[in-house]
Amino acid sequence: MPQDFTVAVEDESIFIHDVLIRRKMWTPQGVRPTVTITGSHQKTCVFGTFSIDGRQLFRQYPVFNQDTFLSYLKEILGKFRRLILFLDRAVQHYRSVKVRQYLQDNSDRIKVEYLPKGSPEFNAVEECWRQGKDHLLISRYYPKFEHLKDAIGRYYRTRRFKLDITKYLLRSVT
Repeated sequence: MPQDFTVAVEDESIFIHDVLIRRKMWTPQGVRPTVTITGSHQKTCVFGTFSIDGRQLFRQYPVFNQDTFLSYLKEILGKFRRLILFLDRAVQHYRSVKVRQYLQDNSDRIKVEYLPKGSPEFNAVEECWRQGKDHLLISRYYPKFEHLKDAIGRYYRTRRFKLDITKYLLRSVT
């Protein structure tokens, strides 16, 4: 590994403004449970990066496209300085001319490695999404989309994940 570089993984996840029901619940016998749903299809995209030394960076954007990914890359470099970044093969990561140019212009500070196609089990940030969605979306009702966005921001700003990304990355070797 080059000197002064850290290793990190990055991923994105979409949060939809609606209620997920995954848990069994207790109700009186003969009473059918009711669930209040929004019927909304509004969504927000959360970008997350987790480094080998435990540092993390999460940001929320209205969409996932080359411009928001590029903006997030700039934030990543502001926090981590020099980095080997593992990414999945989302189109926005490698087909965008803007993103490729930015990565080339900053090749002395950021080196990108792509995870194998269709293998989320190698990315520790996927576990952050699973925990966050369980906490924020399962059987929870947010009357307004802004309430959901605020809850997501608060959760990822205050939650410290204790994940060892080397265990995830080494799965791809065996």
